[in-house]
Amino acid sequence: MDLVLQSPHLTDTAVDALQRACAPRSVRRKPGAARLAEVAHDDGTRATVAALAQEHDCDVAFVDGARAQADIRALAMDMDSTVITIECMDEIAGYAGKGAEVAAITEAAMRGEIPDFAESLRRRAALLAGADAALIDRVIADRLRFSPGAPELIAAARANGWKTLLVSGGFVQFTGHVQRALGFDVACANHIEIRDGRLTGHVSGPPENGGAIVDAAGKAAALRRLCAEIGCDTSQAIAVGDGANDLQMMRLSGLSVAYRAKPLVRSQANVAIQHAGLDGILNLFADRW
Repeated sequence: MDLVLQSPHLTDTAVDALQRACAPRSVRRKPGAARLAEVAHDDGTRATVAALAQEHDCDVAFVDGARAQADIRALAMDMDSTVITIECMDEIAGYAGKGAEVAAITEAAMRGEIPDFAESLRRRAALLAGADAALIDRVIADRLRFSPGAPELIAAARANGWKTLLVSGGFVQFTGHVQRALGFDVACANHIEIRDGRLTGHVSGPPENGGAIVDAAGKAAALRRLCAEIGCDTSQAIAVGDGANDLQMMRLSGLSVAYRAKPLVRSQANVAIQHAGLDGILNLFADRW
């Protein structure tokens, strides 16, 4: 195994400390990252590495020292708080004067009082009934920003020949913008109905998901469809997300990445990135060094 260290402010002190902890065969450096080759990775070493990473504010990932970009065929990414920095539903609700009400439903869902994502989404969308549909464009113009490294990651994916999927429990009005801006091959999301320039509060899933709301199972199904279309196994895919709704998709993939994610998701992913940008995913591959 190799150990990849990453942080926008990775210091020599951090690299030296990690090097002492796991005795690599060699060390390679680039701005903001280091790769320690053929490291010890027993439980004790892993625990020490995790503690040092926290102390030095850097990401660490034990990776297959031979894994190359050519081993990957597909890249699936959640949108809200992953590819982009916001939660689109919350932003619309804030502009519509319904921020507190929507947040209360979100909190109830997180406490397990509304275990069904589709029900939670419908309740939140219903609160937006009557809101000016122009708020969607306002959110896109004023609030929607790409996460660090997202454009670079998608550009590299295209160069590598990976097929890219943008998947969201949110709305096509936002995934369409992001897909066009970054060049994702496929997008899958829900639809919030607009009539006479107003949101009706009604939501529906996409035809490719049988009209069902895109939830955790819908995200996993979207990844399966993409892999089937290009003739690869899901083990040849990377899946990136931040929330519990992404875990089914992430478990299907051969490389799951938790990006600035909830603790539950970090604990179950192959790799967690808290400090580096999304393009840090590329440093997990031997041939990027």
